Amino acid sequence: MPSPSEEMDYDPWEKFNDKTFYFNFDLADHYAIKPAAKVWAKTFPAEVRQSLANAFYNLAMPKRFVNKVLQGRLPSAGIELTRFVINTTVGVAGLFDPASRLGLEKTDADSGETFALYGARPGPYLVLPLLPPMDVRDAFGFAADSFMDPLSWFITPIGADFGRAAASRINERANNMKLYDDVEDTSLDLYAAVRNGYLQRRRKAIQDAIIDRDRTWERFTDPFEHHEKSTPGEDAQSTE
Repeated sequence: MPSPSEEMDYDPWEKFNDKTFYFNFDLADHYAIKPAAKVWAKTFPAEVRQSLANAFYNLAMPKRFVNKVLQGRLPSAGIELTRFVINTTVGVAGLFDPASRLGLEKTDADSGETFALYGARPGPYLVLPLLPPMDVRDAFGFAADSFMDPLSWFITPIGADFGRAAASRINERANNMKLYDDVEDTSLDLYAAVRNGYLQRRRKAIQDAIIDRDRTWERFTDPFEHHEKSTPGEDAQSTE
């Protein structure tokens, strides 16, 4: 069992992961996703692609809301629900994001984070075909999140995930074409760069979730002390 510091880049399945990474990036991305993204970018202007990205984010609200509740991040869960109502109505089914202009910023939460907050270890790094990078804990979280996808209520969770993930991936690829190309061109070891970048982002996301949860419960358990210590405008600041 690796220590917490070793878990930062715990990759005992590197041979398998490297072969799957080759399939995902050198084959699937190079010959399918990237060409499709180029056509997508030429067909739809940036404003339309951003609206689609907003709609994908809005549709994933149940996953974020449920996990924020389970994580004890109740104010953030309330903001999530408020954002959804505003963007689904005023924002025309989530295509636009008026909630952000009202100060209700986008945040994220998923089942992998929730498992982490309840003490589950990340386990080895894992690369699966046509899926984003993850560790074993996030793989179980990904499966749990699948059942909170509204599309899975009408078609199978796996079908919903792959269908929407493909559309979202192509749209994201089209929106960030130069960024992806720059990473590929400047990374001497693209596999290690993707792995380490993913693990660092996940660790920060979990730390942010813990901070948000702890601040929430400080307010509930000692509201008078929190009020005395707060400075004007402090409570208006949002956290991840």
